[in-house]
Amino acid sequence: MTDVKISIIGAGSAQFSMSLMRDVCLKEGLKGSTVCFMDVDKGRLDIVHGLATRFMGELKANLNLVKTVEREEALKDADFVINTALVGGHSNAETEREVGEKHGYPRGIGFGGYFHQLKLMLSVARDMEDTCPDAWLIQAGNPVFDGCTLMTRETKTKVIGLCHGHHGAYHIASVIGLDPSKVTFQAPGVNHCIWLTDFRHNGEDAYPLIDEWIEKKAEEYWRTWDGSPLDGEMSRAAVNLYRIFERFPVGDTVQQNPTFSWWYHADDQTMKKWFNKYGGFLSKTGWDYYLEGLSKHIDRMNQLYKDPSTPVSSEFSPKASNEQHIPIIDALVNDNEAKYQVNVPNRGALTGFADDVVVEVPGIVSGRGVQPVHVGPLPKRLTLQILGTCVQRMELGLEAFLSQDKEALLNMILWNHRTRSYEQAEKVMEDLLALPFNEDLKAHFR
Repeated sequence: MTDVKISIIGAGSAQFSMSLMRDVCLKEGLKGSTVCFMDVDKGRLDIVHGLATRFMGELKANLNLVKTVEREEALKDADFVINTALVGGHSNAETEREVGEKHGYPRGIGFGGYFHQLKLMLSVARDMEDTCPDAWLIQAGNPVFDGCTLMTRETKTKVIGLCHGHHGAYHIASVIGLDPSKVTFQAPGVNHCIWLTDFRHNGEDAYPLIDEWIEKKAEEYWRTWDGSPLDGEMSRAAVNLYRIFERFPVGDTVQQNPTFSWWYHADDQTMKKWFNKYGGFLSKTGWDYYLEGLSKHIDRMNQLYKDPSTPVSSEFSPKASNEQHIPIIDALVNDNEAKYQVNVPNRGALTGFADDVVVEVPGIVSGRGVQPVHVGPLPKRLTLQILGTCVQRMELGLEAFLSQDKEALLNMILWNHRTRSYEQAEKVMEDLLALPFNEDLKAHFR
């Protein structure tokens, strides 16, 4: 029996919260724990808490479940805080996207949501310093890279950033015909920009098998591919990045970083050429497919909540998920040492980057805490052109946020590769700041 309190901030995301709930229920070492669900949306909070309560009963798990709309209550006596919140949800982001497109920025520029997220993350970390100073903050909501760097620089809160992009290594294995369960790998970098530095199957170097697949099977795979619009992990763009930078990109690295790979995202036809027949994740088709999927998840959770005759375990089978959050908590609480993919301050783990930049590397987690594994340097060209670009973009964002300087904000937009003039950048900035839900940002940037 344990006396651990795990608080989930932004728990209204039912699919993710229930995945965490399932993992807690299945962890013997976390029996007796308290799980606190916190969200400002009381309706969605009630749904998650109701489903979790039913699920716990079906599994006969010994947990204490509570819910609250107050962050202070969630943080009180917490041992672990999982922050998965998205300020304003996707509706605000879509409004901003439309404004960005009007000014010549396809798919928008990721403006207010970015700064609102930074503001939320920093306020949670600062509140934890006062309310639960010994607790761990596990950051799940994006931007993990920027937010974790900000929080670890500005507070003393113990922060771990988590993402599941590294699971892309198993997808690589599956596509080239390997058994993913027999694969081990190392994929360091920064969040949403990680690269396969070691890839083994049954203990043997499997990189030659990637090369063989590219030479003999890639063209047929691309010609006959008929998967999800979001799938671009083994696309022409991924292989092209590998040829240029000597390491294979993992997970969403290839699709979510137009910052450094803008030449794959120039227009719809270009995206269809490099990613898939739909244009990949950041195309209009891909993004609409993603939003539709989220909407379907919400509808399914609402239907399940309203139908108490349907077991929750029929939707969430009692089998551990692939998420790392709960296993890491178990490792920290019960000293169950294991290796995980973590986002933590560099401190020498990844050669060529400042110690206070949060990097994504393997980490040994146990009762002693989190020790990042030293992975050495990546190829120089990759470090300079790709990861260096990601770090520079992150630093520009944090400088704008912390300085509250409107000129620094404008500089961020000027740095965007789609900016064609100073006037274009000024106009899109002013229109975005004029949106009702960005009123606080208009005051923030002097």
